[in-house]
Amino acid sequence: MHGHLHLVMPGDVDDAALPSGGNVYDRRVARELGTAGWTVREHAVPGGWPRPGAGERSLLAGVLDGLPDGSLVLLDGLVACGVPEVVAPRARRLRLAVLVHLPLADELGPAPEVAADLAARERAALHAVGAVVATSGWAARRLVARHALPAGRVHVARPGVDPAPPAPGTGGAGGLLCVGSVTTTKGQDVLVEALAAVADRSWSCALVGPLGRDPGQVAAVRAAVARHRLDRRVRLTGARTGHPLCETYARADLLVLPSRAESYGMVVTEALARGIPVLASAVGGVPEALGRAPDGGPPGMLVAPGDADALAHALRSWLDDPALRRTLRHRARLRRGTLDGWTVTARRLADVLCRVPEPAR
Repeated sequence: MHGHLHLVMPGDVDDAALPSGGNVYDRRVARELGTAGWTVREHAVPGGWPRPGAGERSLLAGVLDGLPDGSLVLLDGLVACGVPEVVAPRARRLRLAVLVHLPLADELGPAPEVAADLAARERAALHAVGAVVATSGWAARRLVARHALPAGRVHVARPGVDPAPPAPGTGGAGGLLCVGSVTTTKGQDVLVEALAAVADRSWSCALVGPLGRDPGQVAAVRAAVARHRLDRRVRLTGARTGHPLCETYARADLLVLPSRAESYGMVVTEALARGIPVLASAVGGVPEALGRAPDGGPPGMLVAPGDADALAHALRSWLDDPALRRTLRHRARLRRGTLDGWTVTARRLADVLCRVPEPAR
């Protein structure tokens, strides 16, 4: 079944300078739905989401007010969840669904009172709309439990991944790669401390991701690198997309994701699509993304979030144990063949969108 969809997402985002999993997801599903026969109109709304100013809220309200009655609208949760005062009244005449990439209160950084306010706003916004889509089973369960949502109104459409050739790596073990915005949530500070504990081994590590979202964390990571005298071995490269990012993956032996919070972890499946094993925090939807190889074994290792000692122990095992590396590489290559593409994501999303109820006027 095909239809007409209005997709409302954050605007004023330079995807090359500030790429994010949410931006990639939104644009990929829009493209895949279009390929499947849907008519998708994108509305990019600039603002300091999820805490916009009055003018930015008015801009969003104007976009929604300009749509015909009964229009099907999918709102990115970063835009919708912080402004129930905008979303709820429009739900009386529009078929609204919200796509939640990460529950607002799970993003680290805001003061406790701010996080509590965001959670309350998210609850009100999600209760007002006809359907909620989460990007992992973990996120769906969390939204149901936190906001007392009817389970039947919360659906899952996990991110897809593009096929990629197997990564040759370095031919050894020491090509370490961490992909993600340098922020408190992504935990690069924990990784630097773990790397300092294995400085007597042979390795290099690229921290690939935007440097503009959390300047304080970037400064802290740079200071830790300097303090441990790792300047020649740990590189903060800034954002990479497209071919440069693919080349970076091709040189990696192990992906390391030390996040403190993660709804899914798209970089996990991006690595596995290249047969690269993963060392990641056992947080949120990351175990779901890592999954298991057809032989039943995990294609990587999971450690407690925020635990530099546990991360260092796992790195030591990877660097010192050739048999472990062979096993994890074999499982990563097997897992590579089981990953779903974006067409599957779009199909699941379309199934949800087709069932969004008409507004109760």
